[in-house]
Amino acid sequence: MMELKIALLPGDGIGPEIVGEAVKVLNSVAAKYKHTFNYQKALVGACAIDATGDPYPAETHVVCQGADVVLFGAIGDPKYDNNPSAKVRPEQGLLRMRKSLGLYANLRPLAVFDSLADRSPLKTEIVKGADFLCVRELTGGMYFGRPQGRSEDGNTAYDTCVYTREEVERILHLAFGLARKRRKQLTVVDKANVIATSRLWRQIAKEMAPQYPDVTVEFMFVDNAAMQIIQRPTHFDVIVTENLFGDILTDESSVISGSLGMLPSASVGAKVALFEPIHGSYPQAAGKNIANPMATILSAAMMLEHVGLEKKAKRSATPSTRRSRRASSQKTSSAPEARPLRRQRWAIS
Repeated sequence: MMELKIALLPGDGIGPEIVGEAVKVLNSVAAKYKHTFNYQKALVGACAIDATGDPYPAETHVVCQGADVVLFGAIGDPKYDNNPSAKVRPEQGLLRMRKSLGLYANLRPLAVFDSLADRSPLKTEIVKGADFLCVRELTGGMYFGRPQGRSEDGNTAYDTCVYTREEVERILHLAFGLARKRRKQLTVVDKANVIATSRLWRQIAKEMAPQYPDVTVEFMFVDNAAMQIIQRPTHFDVIVTENLFGDILTDESSVISGSLGMLPSASVGAKVALFEPIHGSYPQAAGKNIANPMATILSAAMMLEHVGLEKKAKRSATPSTRRSRRASSQKTSSAPEARPLRRQRWAIS
C-alpha cells in the first residue's frame, strides 16, 4: 500500500475535464490496490491570472513543492493569445513553474497504435512500428535567456539563447541512460553548423559518448531531423535536443500517431515530477464533454510508473479504461488497442 500526495493543476480550457477523468481512473486503482491518493488542487494559467493576477501564484508553488507528483491539464486562453500587448500571459506561468520546480527534462514517448495507424497523415507503411522517445531540455535556451525584449520604439525584438555545460551534461546523461533501457540508439539534434550553443551541445555529447560505449550516437541538424522524422519515423529510438528545437520537433512528431489526444508526457527534475498530456487547452471544446481524456489518463499511468507502481499503471491503461470519448484535442479517433506503457522505456530510476 502507498500513500501519495498528488497536486492537481487542471488549468484552462478542457484541462478540468481531462484531469477529472484521469482522477476517476486513479481512484479506481487506489480502491482496488488499497492505496491512498491525496489530491490538492491549485490554479495555474489564465484561470490563475483571472483570480490572482499571476499565472503561477505562490500558493500553487507551495502546493507543488509539497506534493510527491503533479498532474497537470493545459494552459492557454484566446483572450491572451489574441492580445500581443498583454503584459501577463498564461504561458509565463508554465515556464515559471518548470524553472521553479527544476523540471529540466521533458519526456515525450511516441508510439503508433496499430488501430490508429490509418489516422496518421502519413502512409501506414511509413508510420507503423514507430516507437521513439523525445527528450527535450526544458529550463534553458532561448525561452529563459536574457536579455530578452523589444526596443523602445517597438521595431526591434531580441531573444538570447544561453546554455551552460552543466545544463547540457545533465540532459545528455539522462538521454544516454534512457537509450540504454531501450534500443541503445541516441540521436542528438542541433544546429551546430550555425549556432554557437549547438556547437557546445555537440562537443559535450562527443566527450560523453565514450562513457556509454553500448549506445550508438548519431548527430543530426534540426532541419534534417524535422524531415527525417516524417520520412523515417521508425529510424529513431531516443532523440535529445535543446528547448526550442524540442518544442517544435515534439509537436511535429505527435501527429504521426494520428491523434494528439493519445500522447502523454512527463517533466522530471531533481525532486517533484510533473505529468501532462501534450495537447493544448482546446478552448473551443471546453465544457462540451467531447475532449479525449486518454492522453491525460496515460500521463497518470506514467505517473504511477514513476513512483514504482508499474503493475497498477498497466491496469490503468487496460481496455476497460480506454472507452474514450469521441474527439481528440484535434480530431476524432477510435480508441487504441491495449498497450501499457513500460517503465524501462522511459522512467527515471
